[in-house]
Amino acid sequence: MKLSIVTPLAVAVEADGVTSFTAEDASGRFGVLQGHADFLTVLSISVASWTGADGKRHHAAVRGGVLTVTGGNAIHLSTREAVPGDDLEKLSDEVLSRFQQEEDAHRTEHVDATRLQLAAIRQIVETFGRGARREGY
Repeated sequence: MKLSIVTPLAVAVEADGVTSFTAEDASGRFGVLQGHADFLTVLSISVASWTGADGKRHHAAVRGGVLTVTGGNAIHLSTREAVPGDDLEKLSDEVLSRFQQEEDAHRTEHVDATRLQLAAIRQIVETFGRGARREGY
């Protein structure tokens, strides 16, 4: 099978002769072998792994992404960030941890921004409400 892992800025992995591939989505870890049915899923922050033509296991930490399998012989993964490496322990401990911390920080920023927007809307509604009562609305 042919595997490609791409980010917005680069092709992180391009491999031919892949014999097996595993990744993780919301339902858990899954595998892909030659002849797999066409497939589309959204990946979690996780480590994708594959066995190359050389029989060695390879890995890439991915910051989520969209995975497609087409024709039973092509796997394409589009992700915001990918860090390939053959040291699974390092990828799991260091890179996934960094990805998760950055994702948590992004969520916190989003929640804070939403709170500010809601506070501004409340202030506008209260101000308009006072003005409308004075005007007899």
